[in-house]
Amino acid sequence: MTTHNQASGDKGADWRLVGMILLCVRFVQGWIYWGGGSRRFIYAPQKLNPHAAHWMANKFQTAMPGAILGMDKVVDFLLRHFHLLYAGIIIFSAVELIVGLCLIFGFMTRASALASMGLSFVLMLLFGWQGATCIDEWTMASANFAMGAALLLGGAGAYSIDAWLMRKKPRLAASRWFACLGSGAQPENAMRAWSKWLFVITVLFVVSTYHYYRGSVFTPFHGGPVSPSKHHVTLTNAKVLKDGTVSFHAYLDGGTPAVPAHIARVQLKDAKGNVVETWNGTALAALPKKAFDNDYIYNKFGTGFESISAPVGAKATVTLPPAATGVHLDAGIYTVSATLISGKSFSAKAEMH
Repeated sequence: MTTHNQASGDKGADWRLVGMILLCVRFVQGWIYWGGGSRRFIYAPQKLNPHAAHWMANKFQTAMPGAILGMDKVVDFLLRHFHLLYAGIIIFSAVELIVGLCLIFGFMTRASALASMGLSFVLMLLFGWQGATCIDEWTMASANFAMGAALLLGGAGAYSIDAWLMRKKPRLAASRWFACLGSGAQPENAMRAWSKWLFVITVLFVVSTYHYYRGSVFTPFHGGPVSPSKHHVTLTNAKVLKDGTVSFHAYLDGGTPAVPAHIARVQLKDAKGNVVETWNGTALAALPKKAFDNDYIYNKFGTGFESISAPVGAKATVTLPPAATGVHLDAGIYTVSATLISGKSFSAKAEMH
C-alpha cells in the first residue's frame, strides 16, 4: 500500500486501483440509501405524511414483534410520543439521503461508509427478522454492512469528488483527517489491523444474527423466534363479566406485514372445555369502533370482512358484548380463544370480574 506522500495527485496507483475495484460497490451502496431517502423526500412524500396510508410509522410498527436488543421497547416508546417519532423518521431518512449521495459521488467516503454500516446495523435490529422465504431484510442488512466495511477500508479512490479534491489540494491528500474521513491511502500496518478487526466484526454480526433468526449454525434450521410468515396473536389480560361481556388484550406479534391477520371466531369456554359463548365472523364484523381500544394510533385492530382485522404490530384491548341476551355466567375459570381464518387458535385464561 502506498504512503500518504505517494498517494497525492496521480501517484497513488494502488489507491486508485482499489477505487476502480470498488466503484460498482460504492455506486450500489450509495444508490440503495439514496433510493430510501429520496422516495420519502421527493418521489413518495406521503411516506412522511402522518395522515397518509403509507406513513412510515406504519412500517416502523411492523418491526416491533421481532426487533432485538431492546429495540422493540424503543419502537413502543416512539409510537407513543409523536414528536420524537416524527423527528426520528425525518432524521433517519435524511441520513440515508445524504449518505447515499456522498457514496454515489465519492465525497467523504469513509465517513459515509461508516454511517452506512450504522444504518445497516439499526435496520438489522429492527427488520432483520422479516422476509417470509429468505429473510430478505437480514440479507439486505448483512450485504450492506459488508459493502460499507469494504468502502470504509478502501475509500473512494478514482472517479470521485474525494480524488478531485486531493488533486486540487495536495495538502488535503496528505492530511490525516481527510484520509480517515474522506479517501486516500492509509499506512499498510493500519490497513492490515483495521481489515482484520472489520472482518471479525462482520463475521460476528452476520453469523450471530443468522443463527438467531434461522439457526443452521450451532442448531438445526428453525423458523425464528418470531415467524415472518405465519400470523401469531398473543392474548393477555382476559376478563369475563357475569352478563357474558368478554374483554382481552390482543397483540399481533408475528407474521408477514404484507397482509393483515383476520380473527374469524372468538369463543369462551368454561373450566371443563365447554363452549359457553361464540362470536362468529358476522358478529365480529359488526362490532362498533368503541369495542377497540388501540394502544397506538397507527396500525390498529378493527373490523374486517367477516372478522376482526389487524396488521402486524397492532395492539388493542377488544371488548365483546354478550353473544346472546340473558347470559348469566357462574364464577369460575374461563378460557378465551381467538381463531384466525387459517384455523390456528390462540387462547388466554380469563378472570371473572
